[in-house]
Amino acid sequence: MHSPTETRIANLPLSERVRVQQVRLLSDNWYTLKTTRFDFLRSDGQWQTQDRETYDRGNGATILLYQRARRRVLLTRQFRYPVFVNGWQQLMVEAVAGLLDEADPVSCIRAEAEQEAGVRLREPRALFEAYMSPGSVTEKLHFFAAEYEDSDLVSDGGGLVDEGEDIARFELGFDEAMRQVEAGEIVDAKTIMLLRWAERHVFGPRLRQGPLLVFIAGPYRSGTADREDAIAANVKAMQDTAVQVAALGHVPLLGEWVTLPLIEAAGGRRGDAVWDRFFHPHAQAVLERCDLLLRIGGESAGADVMVRAALARGLTVHYDLAGLAAPTATPPAGAR
Repeated sequence: MHSPTETRIANLPLSERVRVQQVRLLSDNWYTLKTTRFDFLRSDGQWQTQDRETYDRGNGATILLYQRARRRVLLTRQFRYPVFVNGWQQLMVEAVAGLLDEADPVSCIRAEAEQEAGVRLREPRALFEAYMSPGSVTEKLHFFAAEYEDSDLVSDGGGLVDEGEDIARFELGFDEAMRQVEAGEIVDAKTIMLLRWAERHVFGPRLRQGPLLVFIAGPYRSGTADREDAIAANVKAMQDTAVQVAALGHVPLLGEWVTLPLIEAAGGRRGDAVWDRFFHPHAQAVLERCDLLLRIGGESAGADVMVRAALARGLTVHYDLAGLAAPTATPPAGAR
């Protein structure tokens, strides 16, 4: 519970909680470094004097360039002195990025993509904005993504020599990029954020080798008027599909196989509180462990909920068996 004082102060605009006493310029050799003494109204109602340094280099923009069909991304390598003095002994692998200066974010990222990577952008997609080091740096980054074709590579890029840039572009398989993130070989925050976004919204995780766990979603009660024979027919349609999935060498799973016995064991029945507690929530929990979703049959609000849940998690969704190939055998440990 918050005290009345804490609640009142929490509702104040920040402009009423900060009283600037003194600002001194420390450096403007490259960008602007200042030290500021100010009073801050703490949540307990006490004013506290603080000293902070702020580095103002303006706002910036960054973009992930990718090719969905080839499952690869375009990144850059360049020397970064601040990370060098902090012990990093390699060129930094980064997504294209640059400062806005006087430009708007879209114009900036178009120019940077061509200057650094030689890519002429078609339709950059705005994703989100983020403060990258709010404890000391004022910069806010605008994040973008864009798909590119080989024909969009109009130059070698390389950056601006008069600004000290010596940038090399390169293409990297998305799965290798994610391996490098996990291995600590890609350590740039903006690039990791963009690759994680792409993992969820563009590529999805690479399906593992071997049999897949396939969640089958279709109408259960939809269109049945709760007639037992019609519900049984819907279940049979899903089970018939499960047999076909198993024949391909994968492992089929119906949410009903998990939830219905549980509801019965808990003394529930269709449409009651026990049913509401287990039916859809547990089916979605099971979906979290699956590799892909197979949507069959006609209209079904419940099945469509499962489709949306699968897409939000980055799972592949199939609407027929045509794209569901037999599993690739996993080689024995140590085999080449």
